[in-house]
Amino acid sequence: MKRDEENSPLVRDQLPNVDDSEDRTRHASRDRDRLLWCSFDSIFPFLSKDPRVSKHASRISMCFLAVGAAILIFFIYNQLNDPYLCKKDGVVLHCPHVSDRTLLWENPYFATTSWKPCAERHNSGLADLPSENETNGYVFIHAEGGLNQQRIAICNAVAVAKIMNATLILPVLKQDQIWGDQTKFEEIFDVDHFIDYLKDDVRIVRNIPEWFTDKSELFTSIRRTVKNIPKYAPAQFYIDNVLPRIREKKIMSLKPFVDRLGYDNVPQEINRLRCRVNYHALKFLPGIEQMADLLVSRMRNRTGRLNPYMALHLRFEKGMVGLSFCDFVGTREEKAKMAEYRKKEWPRRYKNGSHLWQLALQKRKEGRCPLDPGEVAVILRALGYTNETQIYVASGQVYGGQNRMAPLRNMFPYLVTKEDLTTKEELAVFRKHVTSLAALDFLVCLKSDVFVMTHGGNFAKLIIGARRYMGHRQRSIKPDKGLMSKSFGNPYMTWGAFKEDVTITHRTRTGLPVGTFPNYDLWENPLTPCMCKA
Repeated sequence: MKRDEENSPLVRDQLPNVDDSEDRTRHASRDRDRLLWCSFDSIFPFLSKDPRVSKHASRISMCFLAVGAAILIFFIYNQLNDPYLCKKDGVVLHCPHVSDRTLLWENPYFATTSWKPCAERHNSGLADLPSENETNGYVFIHAEGGLNQQRIAICNAVAVAKIMNATLILPVLKQDQIWGDQTKFEEIFDVDHFIDYLKDDVRIVRNIPEWFTDKSELFTSIRRTVKNIPKYAPAQFYIDNVLPRIREKKIMSLKPFVDRLGYDNVPQEINRLRCRVNYHALKFLPGIEQMADLLVSRMRNRTGRLNPYMALHLRFEKGMVGLSFCDFVGTREEKAKMAEYRKKEWPRRYKNGSHLWQLALQKRKEGRCPLDPGEVAVILRALGYTNETQIYVASGQVYGGQNRMAPLRNMFPYLVTKEDLTTKEELAVFRKHVTSLAALDFLVCLKSDVFVMTHGGNFAKLIIGARRYMGHRQRSIKPDKGLMSKSFGNPYMTWGAFKEDVTITHRTRTGLPVGTFPNYDLWENPLTPCMCKA
């Protein structure tokens, strides 16, 4: 009412004379104020002090507020679940905002894909193999390296024999200088199942033919060995360069035979055959399978009730740290010893050591450095795993020992190895062969609810590939080390921002099958050749 009186033309005449410009400015300001008040009252009449506002107007305003709130909530929801975060190599995923902690223990997006394994044995019942006398000759290889490298070599040997229509002599597992182990094929794998499962694909014999008397000649005579096979060679290379020598000599050994067959330059049926060998024909001995099942059972019942568990492949051995040429925080003494170790083992790469600091920074930015135990612990906590999480660790001797493992153990005290779950007597049978112990780790990791890898390698690739092939319901986490290095290197990042960064970065890194691409790795991603649409 006071405002109305002041603006009344009757009152204006009684005011003292003022400058016209000041008068116009004052009244313009009052008009603006009144306009704002009117607009505010029209939008939110129930907040107005004007007694003339009706209840009807209040209801309308409440409806507008409710609609606006709903739109705001919907907008925020969509921002939190923006579709661009849920695309991976062209595979579109539905990403609901999930707060259910139980989904930490399964792949939340496995139902969004419709892929199934399809590399099983032939069901036609018709053997398309020629008789032994009608094959082009015999192929013999030494599978080198650790257990998983040997596994890949065996799969490739079957594929090469198929390409050349040759008979495969059961591969020999070569003693490796690093592993220091001499295990025979039949001491780790079920030979009868291996030969029987592949009988319609490739002819396999247990031993070198009796008519070949000088068996030691296979790897000592140049005339009996095919060398200089390029890495990731195409199928045509074997047809053009190896097959003629097999036809001439009837029996030939291939050396070396590590990654000597490509992936995207061979027929799809050959890749499918390699999956058939890896996922179906190669089975560990029953004793190893039973011991692994016992370890899995003990992991699931450690709390007195059925609980899920995580398997962590921690690659932080001295050899891996040295070979990576990455820099890790440590004492001067540790750095000096590591420098001497690298200079001795890799003199050409080490040179004088002056370039290593810059190289270490570059490799870390590119995500080519192994995660140390403390970094792994922080990532897992950011993803939502609590200190009650049961973790099975598969690794060699960690570089730095207990001091380096302390952050991981402090954040996850329920952390065990196979030695913690068994007695000395139970493991005594398997200690005879290092590959048997590696097989136990392989199976326990394969059957875990969540598998986490910290660096590359055949072990992790084969585990993730098998979990994808078998249904990808189980979650597999492959940390994005390149993006994580930026977060670890930011001293101003808060814990809340770091958690959000980790969650968003790994939202789709859960082990789903992804589309193949040139030079893809068949063992980590068996999608196109080995899996079909359901």
